[in-house]
Amino acid sequence: MVASQRSFILRHTNLQPVPGLEDIRLHLADEALPLWHAVQVETGDPDTPLPYWAFAWGGGLAIARYLGDHPEVAAGRRVFDLASGSGLCAIAAMRAGASEAIGADIDPFAVAAIELNAKANRCRISTVRRDVLGDEPPDADLVLAGDCWYEAGLAERVLPWLRRAADRGLAVLVGDPGRRYLPASELEEVACYDVRTTTDLEDLALKEGRVYRLRTARRTA
Repeated sequence: MVASQRSFILRHTNLQPVPGLEDIRLHLADEALPLWHAVQVETGDPDTPLPYWAFAWGGGLAIARYLGDHPEVAAGRRVFDLASGSGLCAIAAMRAGASEAIGADIDPFAVAAIELNAKANRCRISTVRRDVLGDEPPDADLVLAGDCWYEAGLAERVLPWLRRAADRGLAVLVGDPGRRYLPASELEEVACYDVRTTTDLEDLALKEGRVYRLRTARRTA
């Protein structure tokens, strides 16, 4: 199945530079809804998730820009990229000098996309395909959480998990363009970037992507 997912991604996306991060290339799609329909046909599942893995979203773009500007945040550290999607944040961490990176996602197509994108950027990224929010925080130094706040149910689960990670001494960075369920009162902004998303699902092509720390996290990032 992994081979067929990789083949599907290669057929339906193009390897291209990421806007604002031209040294990183991802397998990206032009439009979301036709690709989503293609995934539904491929899997025979009308409820298959939206193909988040085929686009660069505002929060992930902001984290990637931040790591490019501040490589010391990731350098020499073990990085865990939550809801990794395309693997953009994990790739940016490796380019910043992380000792290792893991991309976690529940979508098998995302896992295949992470592996393809890591190869395209000449870096090694491990993958985890499961819902990790029921697990204890990972054995890592830095957790990246880009674009996790678009849905109420997910947001309610992500914040406690990130708090547990921070309580265990992990640095936590959140990236988001200001979505509805972002827990702004729990976060401290550390950077803001103009980012150009690659999906027609965003209301504005040019958005402000912000990077945050958890207010309760130790200042290690």
